[in-house]
Amino acid sequence: MGAIDVWAQITTARMAARPWLATLLRWTGREGEYLLPTVESTLQAMNAAGVDISLLSAWHGPEGSLISNQEVSEQIDQAPARFRGLATVDLYRPMDAVREIRRWVDGKRFVGVRVVPWLWDLPPNDRRYYPVYAACIDAGVPFCTQVGHTGPLKRSETGRPIPYLEDVMLDFPELVVVAGHVGFPWIDELVTLTVKFPNFYVDTSAYTLRRLPPAFVEWMRGLGRERVMFGTNWPMLSPERCLEDLSNLGLTVEAVEAFLSGNARRVFKLVV
Repeated sequence: MGAIDVWAQITTARMAARPWLATLLRWTGREGEYLLPTVESTLQAMNAAGVDISLLSAWHGPEGSLISNQEVSEQIDQAPARFRGLATVDLYRPMDAVREIRRWVDGKRFVGVRVVPWLWDLPPNDRRYYPVYAACIDAGVPFCTQVGHTGPLKRSETGRPIPYLEDVMLDFPELVVVAGHVGFPWIDELVTLTVKFPNFYVDTSAYTLRRLPPAFVEWMRGLGRERVMFGTNWPMLSPERCLEDLSNLGLTVEAVEAFLSGNARRVFKLVV
């Protein structure tokens, strides 16, 4: 079985026009580009790297919809065997957020919910998230978020694992959390949470494997074998570029399989 990319998106023109995206592109060496991938170009990038399934994120922020749940649904329709969706919500409208999750998240096409804290400048223990967590538990799907510093020129504090995510998992012990973007510079806090909470997972999106912090790679070889998932942040990084140097991580065959697909299939309950 091929890999599963747990963090991708097919950006819209309104998302590509956001000023903070320019700083993110500078981080990835693509300054000045205007990112508008298509379903076809996304599938080509997946095929080049042996990725079977990509989880496509919807995006919503204080300024409104950037990639709507409807748009992600239409993207899935074009390649239903290759795509699943991660729904998003408007944190400022909590009951509408719950209704959106009930409408879209069926555990089959839409297999989780993603909210990016830096976009809202609200850490995940803010009260406005709490109806979303309850709805995720009811739907039986993970809550996906971001940890660590931000590439865009936005505050990084919202991505600090302790105390923000720790508070959430203490308040919602049933909630499954998948934290993207590795968590640097707070790797020790991240590792602590994986020891403390059996329902806490991490993905490697926004990093090529050769750029992973050494402490993170060491964690992947131990406890992280059952907690880490492959992600890209496509189209900012391609799957092929992200997977370069996989053989140099020192992972066992079993750990590689779990990282590339096994953990994601289990946590997101993916059926092909």
